[in-house]
Amino acid sequence: MGDSPAPDAHPPLIVVAGATGTGKTELSLDIAERLRERGRLAEIVNGDAMQVYRGMDIGTAKVSEDERRGVPHHLFDVLDVTDDATVAWYQAEARACIDGLLARGVVPILVGGSGLYLASVLFELEFPGTDPEVRGALEAELADHGPGMLYRRLVDADPAAAQRIGPRNGRRIVRALEVMAITGEPFSASLPGQDAWWRPTQLTILESPRDELVARLDARVVRMWEAGLVDETRALLDAGLELGTTARRAIGYAQAIAQLRGQLSPEAAIAEAQALTRKFARRQVSWFRRYETALRLDAGDPAAALQTLRAVGLES
Repeated sequence: MGDSPAPDAHPPLIVVAGATGTGKTELSLDIAERLRERGRLAEIVNGDAMQVYRGMDIGTAKVSEDERRGVPHHLFDVLDVTDDATVAWYQAEARACIDGLLARGVVPILVGGSGLYLASVLFELEFPGTDPEVRGALEAELADHGPGMLYRRLVDADPAAAQRIGPRNGRRIVRALEVMAITGEPFSASLPGQDAWWRPTQLTILESPRDELVARLDARVVRMWEAGLVDETRALLDAGLELGTTARRAIGYAQAIAQLRGQLSPEAAIAEAQALTRKFARRQVSWFRRYETALRLDAGDPAAALQTLRAVGLES
């Protein structure tokens, strides 16, 4: 990976990334407040694939209006749960938002843990077109047989892409096979490179010892149930949650649906959501290891905002 370019006279893009539960939201707000105290404007841009959805608040640990400390937030609550969010859509929206902030002299703080979403903004990632006939055939196969057969086909054709996608993400498996059918090239060739940064960028990644992170995540899932995740899910079902192919995949909501339908007890629903959250965090940790030149800080480090701003030249 090439080094992040040195900041120039224009505001830099600050990125706060890391696994779920590492304190990214808190750090992004600390950075924005510290800049405001020094006469610099900063605004926060969402980099979480599920926080774009209206009404998905408790289960995504979305920062509430009262918790935003007066800092403007962008790309939160912009889609209904029946809408499909794609990486291509997100890339266009996030880049337009960030460029608008930069043009006003505002420091954008991109915060989230959705690795591919963030990479689509940070690096030159292009998206091949679609073929309705090819996609329709693949989606029919997915509906009839599940992702297993399609995944084995992907493993044979493009092992690198298969390893990055995993065997359970049917939607992305279908997309990978579709792209290969259209382009005749491995899908991994269209995945983000790490040589050309889109804009001058300071990438800060928060990390936590595994045992501490696991305990924090398990406790957070319990708090979500206590805060009313099941009631939130009931309202989202009325809004069409199961009609969208993206929103319904969010961890916690599927387990809450199963609880509402009597398929899981509350204890079993919580345990399953905890296990899936831990697995998701492991994948995030693995993804963010690739960024060798990132500033890596301990989750909860009280000096994290200061260190990030020093790294980008906005603090002495």
